Amino acid sequence: MTRARLVFPALRARGGVFTHERAKITAALAAGVGGFILFGGTRAAVTALTRALRLEAKRGLLFGSDLERGPGQQFRGLTELPPPAALGFVDDLDATYMAGTITATEAQAAGVCWGFAPVCDLDLEPRNPIVQTRSFGPDAARVGAHAAKWIAGCQEHGVMACAKHYPGHGRATTDSHEGLPVVQTTVDELRLTDVLPFGAAVQAGVGSVMSAFVAYPAWDESGAAAAFSRPILGYLRDPLGFKGLVVTDAFIMAGATAAQSEGPAAIAAVTAGCDALLYPTDWQAVIRALDTVPAERTEEAIARVDAAGNQWCRAEVGALNPQVYLDHQQFADGLANRTVHLVRGEAPRLAPPVSVEIVDDDVGGPYGIPSREVFQKELGAWGVGRGGRRVILVYAEPRSWKGRGDLGARSVAQLERLAPNARLVVLFGHPRLAAQIPGEAPILCAWHGQALMQRAAARWVKQQI
Repeated sequence: MTRARLVFPALRARGGVFTHERAKITAALAAGVGGFILFGGTRAAVTALTRALRLEAKRGLLFGSDLERGPGQQFRGLTELPPPAALGFVDDLDATYMAGTITATEAQAAGVCWGFAPVCDLDLEPRNPIVQTRSFGPDAARVGAHAAKWIAGCQEHGVMACAKHYPGHGRATTDSHEGLPVVQTTVDELRLTDVLPFGAAVQAGVGSVMSAFVAYPAWDESGAAAAFSRPILGYLRDPLGFKGLVVTDAFIMAGATAAQSEGPAAIAAVTAGCDALLYPTDWQAVIRALDTVPAERTEEAIARVDAAGNQWCRAEVGALNPQVYLDHQQFADGLANRTVHLVRGEAPRLAPPVSVEIVDDDVGGPYGIPSREVFQKELGAWGVGRGGRRVILVYAEPRSWKGRGDLGARSVAQLERLAPNARLVVLFGHPRLAAQIPGEAPILCAWHGQALMQRAAARWVKQQI
């Protein structure tokens, strides 16, 4: 068996399709990789790709993707769902189960058999730049309960879930995309608090666990990140009892190579107990580097990868009844409506037209931002124009390489200028950011700038007109 099975290159859509990735795909399949990580694309393009590559490979290729906010987070034409923090706010475990169900039903129909969710990290550190609304909340027991329900909904409908980022990324104050975060918490506190949701995920039968590129020196005094730490990964196997696939976070992140280059880092991860290496920068060089890992360890890892592929990625790829997508969208809209709430002041009375001002804290970085026009379009005939009642939209999501958990100086300066005359501020971000918004205008928390939440916020505003 080839050690390439432990490697999972990324495929990123351009213009909704993957045709430009053909050379990489051909070489990777010939090498024997375990599967691919998919970013972007239309529903039709993803379905065609996964169906064709399964036929070409003649084995259970694993196709994985980040699906924390539903399949629509990555793939156009599929359903978006509110972020985990919003689900935690509603605290309806049946709704969280349904979120996992919708995610799996649509992903599986498109051939995506591995969802990198749920996030089991705790929302404990206000300075954390990368967790925030991706977490179900700060309470370990409730996060564990929501994670377990999401996993059940997902895996009962044909997609392998992935609890992340073990043993917990919530206390970090830096982004592992930018470097190696170091968490100084004691071992006892980590095991009793941060690890608890991962234990709940294991008890729920989660098929995979993603390790963090975060160091916990009180647990492993070598200072190695969890993905390279035998004692930390060993605890996941015993006493937590996890028997599934242990995977790394994306190797393109600086936390992966903070201590060593990509090849040695790959060797260290597999040697420490990781079974799969996600999104390496140079996947071919990583495969070559794995030749130095002891055969017993690689054979164990390959067996786990192949078992996961055969269990989760053999189902037929095919279309759902169009009514299913409509029903899913109706559920998502209803759930989004339940999550939108005031975090300051009382509901204002508004009259058309509404003058919309945007404060975008998410501009910049390597990836584009979602459309900021959905809110205005949803208001539609109610009127958006100059000279009306000022509504400020603040976009502040946790984003890779953003590097901070609060509003930046430019955004705060804009708010100081705009907020005194505002009738309402809509915060598409974590509710604690409301403390940085000056003035006395009511603040509506809408959690995230995705289209789903912009529509929900607009519906709430229309009720005030």
